[in-house]
Amino acid sequence: MALIVQKFGGSSVADAKRVMNVANIVSNTYKAGNDVVVVVSAQGDTTDDLIEKAKEINPSAPKREMDQLLAAGEEISIALLAMALESLGCPAISLLGWQAGFNTNSVYGSARIKNIKPNRLQAELAKRNIVIVAGFQGVNRYDDITTLGRGGSDTSAVAIAAALHADKCQIFTDVEGVYTADPRKVEGAKKLKEITYDEMLELATLGAQVLNNRSVEMAKKYSVELEVLSSLNPVPGTIVKEVTKMEKMLIRGVTKDTDVALVSILGVNDNPGVAFKIFDKLSAKNINVDIILQSFGRNNTKDVVFSVSRENGPVAAELLKDLSVLEGAKIHCDTNVAKVSVVGAGMESHPGTATKMFEALYDTGINIKMISTSEIKISVIIAADEADRAVSAVHKAFIPND
Repeated sequence: MALIVQKFGGSSVADAKRVMNVANIVSNTYKAGNDVVVVVSAQGDTTDDLIEKAKEINPSAPKREMDQLLAAGEEISIALLAMALESLGCPAISLLGWQAGFNTNSVYGSARIKNIKPNRLQAELAKRNIVIVAGFQGVNRYDDITTLGRGGSDTSAVAIAAALHADKCQIFTDVEGVYTADPRKVEGAKKLKEITYDEMLELATLGAQVLNNRSVEMAKKYSVELEVLSSLNPVPGTIVKEVTKMEKMLIRGVTKDTDVALVSILGVNDNPGVAFKIFDKLSAKNINVDIILQSFGRNNTKDVVFSVSRENGPVAAELLKDLSVLEGAKIHCDTNVAKVSVVGAGMESHPGTATKMFEALYDTGINIKMISTSEIKISVIIAADEADRAVSAVHKAFIPND
């Protein structure tokens, strides 16, 4: 008998038919003799609908109240799934995040899990109940409901698997696993049998929407082996773990991220400490900076260009206008950009990887604005309307159709 954690996203429980489909998957796992904990997201577009309802009332609603509102989506899902399992003759109990022992910090809207007290989970499992937990939420030290941010249900599932030392953590989605690119948009995208935590983390961070990056970080930290698979098609998925078998394929995936803005500061005084003051100002407002490019000083000035999320681009540009060390500099924000990346362990030891990527973009007539590299990824910033063409071209260069 194994302890299995299963997570189902919003599309997997979008309507009554799909809730019953999930119930059958869970029921089969339970009837095979396993202990089962299920983590569920809000149904379909429920979270987006709740956000719109809030905007109709108060476009600047307090984040605490937004968490109170958004947590309701998962409350509906877990109750419906528990009812579905009972109809199949399986004992089930639904628990909200705080009932399942999730304690978080007090950053409303993007809370971090501090710890899980699994007493209630263990007690219910001891009764041979299927435990259904509301993903994406917890409670802070003030007894306020908090949410973990977009994709937080993945993190909830991995946290439970770590706390209970589960034998397996399965992440069910509407695709059959992790692909080398979005199979709905890129012809010839291939499903991977295995992928390392580091590779998956890069893909998740760079725009692949299969797993939340925080969940992958946690899985690596606590050695939780993940399986990404489809809730609609019962076929083997992709295993995410520490070490994978050596394969000929060097590149594991090509991703695009359109949630990007480029902030340019032109004509900055070439004095010590300017870069520190720029990024310290942004850090104080919790604005995360990704790629940074600084030119060599010339005529006592230099240029600084960096990327942030699309939402934070105009905010960052406006903040920096009041910075005294930037007096006389020109500040511009471009939100019509995207980031395209290739990811694969061992790229550093394979010369020519960057050249092949740049050649594919050149042959397609796509201009590169910025470049960033690491041991396992190469990212470029390009015009947003060229992102899909770029992904297809780069994918074809590295992973040609059979």
